[in-house]
Amino acid sequence: MWYGFFKAALFGPLVKYGFRARIVGAENVPVGGGAILASNHLGAMDSIVVPAMLPRHLTFPAKAELFTGEHGLGSKIVAWFLKAIKMVPMDRGGGRASAESLGAIAKVLAEGEVVAIYPEGTRSPDGRLYKGKTGMARMVLANDVPVIPVGVVGTQKVKGLFGIPWIRRPLVIVGEPLRFSQYANQPGDTRTLRWVTDETLYAIQQLTGQEYADVYASRVKVGDLKDKGSDAFVLPRPGGGEAPPVQSPVVDRG
Repeated sequence: MWYGFFKAALFGPLVKYGFRARIVGAENVPVGGGAILASNHLGAMDSIVVPAMLPRHLTFPAKAELFTGEHGLGSKIVAWFLKAIKMVPMDRGGGRASAESLGAIAKVLAEGEVVAIYPEGTRSPDGRLYKGKTGMARMVLANDVPVIPVGVVGTQKVKGLFGIPWIRRPLVIVGEPLRFSQYANQPGDTRTLRWVTDETLYAIQQLTGQEYADVYASRVKVGDLKDKGSDAFVLPRPGGGEAPPVQSPVVDRG
């Protein structure tokens, strides 16, 4: 209920009429069934623009600590908002908590909803498309759902009237769904996970035309490449190697 209310009353009008956002390829969004939406990540407003323009309810995994509301009134409001619009807490610390987070995502997918993921893991520091993390592919294969590649353009903030941060005419481009059902029985195979991730990133690159850097964005933002940049890692596209072999499912004969 709250998701639809905020979309119709606040974020939808802001994005469509304030930012004057556009969408191309909305017909590529399946009308029903579980799916994972994979998008590039240019700005903080991506998580507002994309849901406002897409015809289906999107569930974003969010950092688990945002759901606690332990740090004052502001954090309590954020926690309430995330719970109200049915976002899923994601624990990245590993172990049982992380397994429970993946279970929550699997439940959302099994209920026929769409889970939205940023495979790059963080916002691009310079507009390039960066190496994707394989967690998205693991979710795709473990739940045997299609991937909806989405490219966003123009979502970086600019100075608007009176210096107010604003976004001007962002574009959301939806590609045709990708299906990797042939690998659904091998969600733990590292080569397969990397290939599925790279193919998804390549589909996004084809939508946005971004230059690709084969390195994690976090290294450029806050890591050892913060002062060096990613020029040395630029490649024509993510991946590009041969598809991994399809493994035969293991049959339990008792």
